[in-house]
Amino acid sequence: MLNSSYYPRFGDKKNSEFFEEYLPRVLQERDRSGLTEMIGGIEALIITVEPGNSIEYITELSLMTPYHYLVTLDSPKHLTHVLRIDMNSPDILLREVKDPDYSDIFRNLNDIYPIGARRHHSRYVGEILLTSNRHEVVAQQQAREFRFFPIGQLAELDLPVNVSISKPSPYTQNVVGYMERQSDGIRVYQHGECIILDTVQAAYERGKEMQESIGIKDMIMPIDHLATRVYSQNREAAILEYLALSSYFYWGSYDIKDQNSSTNVTKNSQLLPESVSPAKVFTANNLPYCVNHLDKLPSPTETFVRNYGPRLHHIALTVKDGQVNGKENIDYVVDAIADQGKGFLLDTVGSREEGLKQIFSSASQFSSLIIEYVQRFGDFQGFFAKDNVAQLTFAAGLEEGVQNQI
Repeated sequence: MLNSSYYPRFGDKKNSEFFEEYLPRVLQERDRSGLTEMIGGIEALIITVEPGNSIEYITELSLMTPYHYLVTLDSPKHLTHVLRIDMNSPDILLREVKDPDYSDIFRNLNDIYPIGARRHHSRYVGEILLTSNRHEVVAQQQAREFRFFPIGQLAELDLPVNVSISKPSPYTQNVVGYMERQSDGIRVYQHGECIILDTVQAAYERGKEMQESIGIKDMIMPIDHLATRVYSQNREAAILEYLALSSYFYWGSYDIKDQNSSTNVTKNSQLLPESVSPAKVFTANNLPYCVNHLDKLPSPTETFVRNYGPRLHHIALTVKDGQVNGKENIDYVVDAIADQGKGFLLDTVGSREEGLKQIFSSASQFSSLIIEYVQRFGDFQGFFAKDNVAQLTFAAGLEEGVQNQI
């Protein structure tokens, strides 16, 4: 039996007594029930964009990531473009709404926030996890009071019917799905008619040709982590909820005092590499906005959540360690992409001596998601450096949508 409480704890963030009591209980009960062994890594990420935005976003992703266009699933309400690296890394299911007036629970989650409402459909929906026994996992989770869409609602929401999907989290507003396949099987989504769209193929090829021409094709590796921002008061509940729904363990939390926030990391208990099952990171203010007028501390994280809603903030990709003509690979990648017109929020932070370098792109105009690049040097095993995170958090707070108060 796996022991999800075995792993060493990192970080300096002080958690509440409630969290420290329930963390081992959640993990131990999950291990005993068999859920930790039945639930594997992340199979797919679900992202929705506005009508007409998927083509340009696929070009952007083809340039900035190692993803390839595989196929489009044409269903009544969406075109779902399947992007894949290989069977060892998560897919991206990029959903494009056909009717701009279409409304569902995910649009409603956007529309209650001032900046989120500007793009009714653009949002990260959640992850699909691999499981060896989907129906048993769902039955156990329902017995734990987690709620799932019945198959009729999945069909109404125009989502794959061979995936069991939870209701949106009250803490992160993301969903968690479960799908079953053999370890050596191919991922298949039972959803719509399978077609190849010439316009999408051309957009993908345009991005890949650009990626190859600027010499970065083999430098950008799979996803390293997924970072969600939540309200201050929901930090611990969001972590415990994800640990209960997944096979992840609590790696630790760091207090980023300069930015009045904390960074909280969870990783796969089966020790799958991040390229197979990316780490899940939760970022939250240390203090809620309602008392910030007293101390006037920086508040980029909670301001983002108040404007966009709790949601995924960025997708981090690994950059292969190495140099080009004396320049670190990450700097070469960023300079090459910037020359194609893509903005970044700051210069790369960190150094070879610190073990890693990192940088945030500007938020995509199509998905509102930021791409982070991370290059780790040599045998550095750390997840991040505190000074780097502070600078990245500050830079993210300068984004127009985060600054804008309505």
